[in-house]
Amino acid sequence: MNQVDPPNRHSPEALPVGTSIRQALPSDADAIHVLMRPFVMRRLLLSRTEAEIIELTRHGFVAVASGNNQAVQIVGFSAIEVYSTKLAELQCLAVHPHFQGSGVGRALVEHCVERAKALKVMEILAISSSEAFLKNCGFDYALPDQKKALFCNLRSRSHD
Repeated sequence: MNQVDPPNRHSPEALPVGTSIRQALPSDADAIHVLMRPFVMRRLLLSRTEAEIIELTRHGFVAVASGNNQAVQIVGFSAIEVYSTKLAELQCLAVHPHFQGSGVGRALVEHCVERAKALKVMEILAISSSEAFLKNCGFDYALPDQKKALFCNLRSRSHD
């Protein structure tokens, strides 16, 4: 992120009626895993073990929806993994298809950014195929003309 408060960052959007964001809990791990599965199968997210998901709930948030006599259901998840006071990574951003485009993803990202600020992290890294979405959330290339992230894959990405 180039700036603390990027100029293209929109004010918080209203969430759909009956939808809210809360701190993720270890007990949410099964529901988070179910939410992530289609994204993992399409190779949009990396597969995570239950233990990895539980660890991500420490600095993670879920979007929950309820309505019309339905039980509360997790419809979105995102977390940050804090590497140091210099760097954290936005991970596992997943929003149920029926809630995409409703402001749920943006709200999850904003909660993660606020958590990183509270932890006094300098910069958040996001690796995603949704470049336009992340730019609308205030992310941009830190050094666009100088450095790019390159990866060396040491093991295959497994599907669930």
